[in-house]
Amino acid sequence: MDTKFSVALHVLTMLSESGAELSSSELAQSVRTNASYIRKVLRLLKNKGLITSQQGRSGYVLTKDPAEISLLELYLATQETEHITLFALHKNPNTKCPVGRNIEKAVTPIFETVEYQLEADLAQKSLADVIESLYQVAHEKTDL
Repeated sequence: MDTKFSVALHVLTMLSESGAELSSSELAQSVRTNASYIRKVLRLLKNKGLITSQQGRSGYVLTKDPAEISLLELYLATQETEHITLFALHKNPNTKCPVGRNIEKAVTPIFETVEYQLEADLAQKSLADVIESLYQVAHEKTDL
């Protein structure tokens, strides 16, 4: 898996908590990556209606309350897919071999169970949960 999902979490948290429109350059400084990569992630989020920008202005804002953005919705948006697929099966196993002939049917139900469970777990969590966790972690660090 690439980093678009975690970068999107970072960016949306920044947009939520900043209270202001933020540019791709400002977001890139926080993520410590280049602004062109941030713009790629922002395009994915904008295509799914999670953020908006106004023509002639260089900032982005959330279109939904953080509690309304599930982590599953965000994952699917950033990975440009309709379903989580963690495990890719190798191509062209030897069909003359009993293992090669049957391995896909043997492992697919196991893989699907794990992937569906992850989808269910991500659907139960929201951007608001990430933000809450961020504040808890930040508070713990200041107590040391």
